[in-house]
Amino acid sequence: MSVQPWLAEPWRQLAAALAQGRLHHGLLFAAPAGYGKRALATALAAAALCERRGDDGHACGRCRGCLLFAAGSHPDFTRVTFELRDDGKPRTEITIDQMRALSRRLALASQFGGLQLALVDPADRLNLSAANALLKTLEEPARATILLLVADEPARLPPTIRSRCQRIDVRAPSRAEALAWLREQRVDAAAAAAALDASLGNPGLALGWSADDMLALRKACADDLAALARGRRRPADVAEAWAGDRPQERLWFAAVLARDEALAIARGGAGALGLTAREEIPKLAAWFGRANQARGLLATTVRIDLVLLELLRGWSPDDERA
Repeated sequence: MSVQPWLAEPWRQLAAALAQGRLHHGLLFAAPAGYGKRALATALAAAALCERRGDDGHACGRCRGCLLFAAGSHPDFTRVTFELRDDGKPRTEITIDQMRALSRRLALASQFGGLQLALVDPADRLNLSAANALLKTLEEPARATILLLVADEPARLPPTIRSRCQRIDVRAPSRAEALAWLREQRVDAAAAAAALDASLGNPGLALGWSADDMLALRKACADDLAALARGRRRPADVAEAWAGDRPQERLWFAAVLARDEALAIARGGAGALGLTAREEIPKLAAWFGRANQARGLLATTVRIDLVLLELLRGWSPDDERA
């Protein structure tokens, strides 16, 4: 089980710690979604349960431990993530009952006589009670037990949990590294470059976006914002359309487009939205922040269409607050 090229250094350090028997009992893998931290944590778990690791520290993929791990049935590995609700939809948080079950599981002896590992993902979606239960497990770890916590937003975790873990930060790859990796995934060079720009250099997002219609969605968002800037569309109409079709992704693209437009104007050029006046830069910077705030509001109970309408009114030249 390999990891992305830009993860070579953290992998080397983790593999060395595993080989020397000095892995910290709590590891926090922290980075935005798409940087590869989940692959890194999973590769470490596989290697820890492998009976014949290679010279590079990776799992062999053929032994009993590797076959059980690949099948999702290794008795010394537990994965904790969102459970399904009664209506069949996944929960949006990890609960205290899940943490209590994990604590009971880790209190048992390893069935294969080696390490026991638990992967909690996303750890930054533990509710308060679950976080307190996990803290007790971190404070009093069972022997030969490793907790792997994966978090897109580690700041959401209580400081008491963060302080009891060794943090594994995953850096963003360079543009050259990301493009080379995308080409290895058989992504067309032009599509790879466009997707990487749209994702602000995030290789995982770029890979997913290059495989579907996300770049077309980005262009549609650019067209909508350009039409609003010229008074050719009404904010209410655009808000209604965005609310009904992937509003989270549209807000991401809108924020990045505003950022790119400001950069283009600052360099003396023009961006995709056709704004050219330097006095537009403060407006774009403020709107970038408001768009990101709106993305956060989508996870609450507020009406999506009203959030979008308020934001898009601030883009339209007809609105006094613009």
